[in-house]
Amino acid sequence: MKQIEWKRTLIPYEQAVEELKVKFKSIRNELRAMGEYSPIEFVTGRVKKISSILEKAKKLDVSLEEIHDKIEDIAGIRIMCQFVEDIYTVVDYIRERDGKDLEIVYEKDYITNYKDSGYRSYHVIIRYPIQTALGPKKILAELQIRTLAMNFWAIIEHSLKYKYKRQIPGHINDRLEKAAHAAFKLDQEMSEIRHEIRQAQKLFEIKSNTISNILKNIQLLYLVGRVTEATEFQERFNEMWDNGDVKELKDFAREVSEFSEKYDAYE
Repeated sequence: MKQIEWKRTLIPYEQAVEELKVKFKSIRNELRAMGEYSPIEFVTGRVKKISSILEKAKKLDVSLEEIHDKIEDIAGIRIMCQFVEDIYTVVDYIRERDGKDLEIVYEKDYITNYKDSGYRSYHVIIRYPIQTALGPKKILAELQIRTLAMNFWAIIEHSLKYKYKRQIPGHINDRLEKAAHAAFKLDQEMSEIRHEIRQAQKLFEIKSNTISNILKNIQLLYLVGRVTEATEFQERFNEMWDNGDVKELKDFAREVSEFSEKYDAYE
């Protein structure tokens, strides 16, 4: 095999992974900041290890000159969701960006058409443009969208494949398959009560954001020397915090905000 300068080769993939993580985390953070439900629970990313790239290249009979075009998951992003329905919402987000800041090459729905092993996930292969020191470049990347239960199972299966060099004993395979179906059953059960779960989480987000705003404005009053007013607001907040009534907290947040708007932190 031709020698390759791996450090330089993988830099664009590392850049693509970091940029894509930021994009999807921004969607989650923006929705939560507005008090809306986010279908994205959390995002991770990685660049495939050199040993894994070499192993896959050998398996697919791909030369090192061809890895940029024929190995699709050197850059990988995982987007975790709470519910199966959220996965398809995230896929719709990705489709909306097609032709703008990324290009969809193809999709694989391993949820509807799960693998014999029981593996479930939704894969989207994209070309992602980045700017390098040598000019623009398009990087192939794999986006995996799955639930937390699917991800837990996939991590365990991956570890066992590594241990047994992809030759997992039959009796363990059987148990893995049963576990995969059990994990999906859990996802289905959670989907049945997702409305109640989402309402509870939304209430929590609203309360959390409201409390943050109250405390930020009280801190502002301390900074501008309005210690008496800040102390009074703090004492009232402490009483409301014990009660935990969201409507009362929102009304109080509005009152504190209107009062603190009259002062500037730098006066």
